[in-house]
Amino acid sequence: MSERSVPATTAVVLGGSHSGMLTARALAPFAGRVLVVDRDELPAGPEPRKGLPQARHAHMLWSGGVRAVEELLPGATGALRAAGARRLPVTTDIVAMSARGWFRRWPESHHVILAGRDLLDATIRARVLADERIEVLGGTEVLGLTGTAAAVTGVRVRAGGAERVIEAGLVVDATGRGSAASRWLTELGLPVPQRREVDSGLAYASRLYLAPEAARDGFPVVNVQPDPRGGGPGRAGFLLPIEDGRWIVTLSGTRGGEPSSADEDFLRFARDELRHPVIGELLERAEPLSAVSFTRATVNRRHFYERMPSWPGNFAVLGDALAAFNPVYGHGLAAAAQSALALREVLRRHGWGAPGLSRRVQRAVARPVGAAWDLAIGQDVFYPGATEQGPTLRDRLVSAYVDRLMHTAIGNGRVARRVTDVTSLQRGAHVLLAPSILLAAAAGPLRPPLSGPPLTAEERKAAGIP
Repeated sequence: MSERSVPATTAVVLGGSHSGMLTARALAPFAGRVLVVDRDELPAGPEPRKGLPQARHAHMLWSGGVRAVEELLPGATGALRAAGARRLPVTTDIVAMSARGWFRRWPESHHVILAGRDLLDATIRARVLADERIEVLGGTEVLGLTGTAAAVTGVRVRAGGAERVIEAGLVVDATGRGSAASRWLTELGLPVPQRREVDSGLAYASRLYLAPEAARDGFPVVNVQPDPRGGGPGRAGFLLPIEDGRWIVTLSGTRGGEPSSADEDFLRFARDELRHPVIGELLERAEPLSAVSFTRATVNRRHFYERMPSWPGNFAVLGDALAAFNPVYGHGLAAAAQSALALREVLRRHGWGAPGLSRRVQRAVARPVGAAWDLAIGQDVFYPGATEQGPTLRDRLVSAYVDRLMHTAIGNGRVARRVTDVTSLQRGAHVLLAPSILLAAAAGPLRPPLSGPPLTAEERKAAGIP
């Protein structure tokens, strides 16, 4: 059955953020009418909103996610660039200190799109809502699902004190970290879903800066990563160049090494607490534009809905509602976009209303989520208190191999490219087990380590540092 001949019915998407909007776009050709329900009244432009406090922190969209967004919304990347978003090649324009040392700035393998979260969401939202089949119901609280353990028939909502039921042929939960899907399912009579949490105790603080005038165009990402082998807290920092000549800087630390929420402590932490002071040195010449935003909502949490012994028809869970990742790894946006694309492909293959459709969707979206999950917990699981049992034997074996790969990648461009194949979410981790990569890892780096951050002389001069 072609997309045009699918009988029109209503799909309801819970949540109007990045995941929800891309999900609505994926559903529109099949449902005929898509209703996006959100607690907030969504703004018309790139403005902050109450239901998205994480927007005050750094975000990046890896090229694996960029490709998925383009599949769903052709021209979205161009629209983001026109609005001021930056496109930076990886690792050419990334100055990064790994646990094993400074990466060289190898020729482009992949890329990232950098923008403030408000701009990113507003640009994608405008393109999605240009589709007349998609509507927004703002200022509306979701109370629960209607239906039975066999099939969901709609959602109960409340707006302005009045409750009602919205009937739907498919309900997709994209409400984010605060999702109540697990409870909703048990209320329908289903068993409690399996869940895993890895909590490094990380807190993070972000601040917006105006870059020095000469560094407002063409400046690289600067990233100082933690070293989990040290046994103490892991402290990290990101400096991302975004629209309008600004830098958004996020500093983080695990238990015992958290940054402060105080404005006056931000620069000190960047300069004195990270493994290298380069971010602090850059900020000394930049102008603060905002107060510090602080959060502790960083636990890695995954619901294994795809493993449920039974699953209701007409219901699916995507985005952070399915799996929420430690944000310092930057994979949440890309995994959500890939999940929305996976939803569309299942609908194309099997058709609207096909038997077992929701189960197929849930299994399909588990694949991109699983890749991002492994990347997120691979380091976090080693911090004290992250899990009740501590790292498993598999965790330790994988970590030892990844550590060897990182050691090799700082001096071997081919291995560095394969690593970014995986971190960009464009290829699976199996590429790191190819015989040529195994041999390269055994041999180690081909070039000696760098003694400091590989900023060019022009970049140092533009930023005003020696």
